[in-house]
Amino acid sequence: MKTAVYRKARFNAAHRLYNPSWSDEKNDEVFGNCNNPNYHGHNYDLVVKVTGEVDPETGYVIDMKVLKALIAEQITDRFDHKNLNLDVEEFQSLNPTAENIARICWEKLNNHLDPSLELQIRLYETERNFVEYPA
Repeated sequence: MKTAVYRKARFNAAHRLYNPSWSDEKNDEVFGNCNNPNYHGHNYDLVVKVTGEVDPETGYVIDMKVLKALIAEQITDRFDHKNLNLDVEEFQSLNPTAENIARICWEKLNNHLDPSLELQIRLYETERNFVEYPA
């Protein structure tokens, strides 16, 4: 009996969207205010969806305490109140768009989950803008 469970988390982080191979004018044209050289921040809402078979002994797809700790260790403790461009290794050479942040979150968590479980990330950058990975 496949079932999906969800865990929400939050982190606050700054970033700048910028492609170093482009001119300043092109970066401004494509990224607008998100290209501010002094960075800007978001209050990100992360929704982690784990789908799998319910364990007949525990009744769990995954122990939510374990999932909570994993999200804290791999995502919120590493990203919260950080400048993603400067402080987070994965974004040293990767533009920290919502799409890329969601994919990095997925990679970080998926590496620690049982392969029988399916993982999906929904990341809200604003109330109205969010991405899902994988789609």
